[in-house]
Amino acid sequence: MLELKGKVAFITGGASGIGLGLAKVLAEEVGMKVVIADVQRNRLHEVAEYFQEKDVQVHLMYLDVTDRIAFSDAALEVERTFGTVQVLINNAGVSARGPIEQASLDDWDWHIDVNLRGVINGIHTFLPRMIEHGEGGHIVNTASISAFFAIPTAALYSTTKFAVRGLSESMRVELSKFNIGVSCLCPGAVNTNFLEVGLTRQEKYSNSGFVVDPKVIAKVKEHLEAGFDPLDLARCTLEGMRRNDLWIFPYPEFILALEEKHKLLIDSLNLWRDDPNYAVRMKQRHEKGQGIPKLD
Repeated sequence: MLELKGKVAFITGGASGIGLGLAKVLAEEVGMKVVIADVQRNRLHEVAEYFQEKDVQVHLMYLDVTDRIAFSDAALEVERTFGTVQVLINNAGVSARGPIEQASLDDWDWHIDVNLRGVINGIHTFLPRMIEHGEGGHIVNTASISAFFAIPTAALYSTTKFAVRGLSESMRVELSKFNIGVSCLCPGAVNTNFLEVGLTRQEKYSNSGFVVDPKVIAKVKEHLEAGFDPLDLARCTLEGMRRNDLWIFPYPEFILALEEKHKLLIDSLNLWRDDPNYAVRMKQRHEKGQGIPKLD
């Protein structure tokens, strides 16, 4: 979508961090009508004060992305306030660090329900409306660098972010016919309040197997503080949306690591070139006029 001014954007996890950076850029610099949805009531109050003196169209609402009924109600509220959503940004996310063998089912459910089902709930709620209004649109799903790399103590987070990556790729293949673009935002370090996400953990997920390690928290905090400013990341995201990039991954410092990772993948495939079954499959494909498999 090249022309965004006057269009409606819906952002989950929009009251702080990456989501708030996106809300500020889209509302103040682009002139979009922006709906900020978040589960942090105190942050919503702070954002309301920030935008109070701004000449922008912003609407704030409390939303737990794990609540499907609330999502449907939110869509109706948005339509009453601003009209149909053209840009959906599924950004809400959580993370708790700890050894995978210590993870409780509540730990797993919290990550899956917010990071993955929260994205699915947003898509299920707004995608049919976007298709019905026929004006096209754009969907941004916030994954992470952890959608490409697994690191110790972040298995639950990576599981969900790998899934968001796969979902985004699948949507990209299927939605172009509706003139709906799809981008997967893959942040590395961003200077945000992400360490506060534990405050949003609902009572139904309260039984955690993880023990908070102050040394780990301090190390993560130091890592985040050296990262992107949320406003700068938001401007990169806007640029990627306008180009309809599949990946919005503005971290060239990881090129070498990704090249090494993908070399391992290619090398593992090459291990099977002399396998008799490979020759049989290729012969059968040739006889059927199929040639080399193509993913299209």
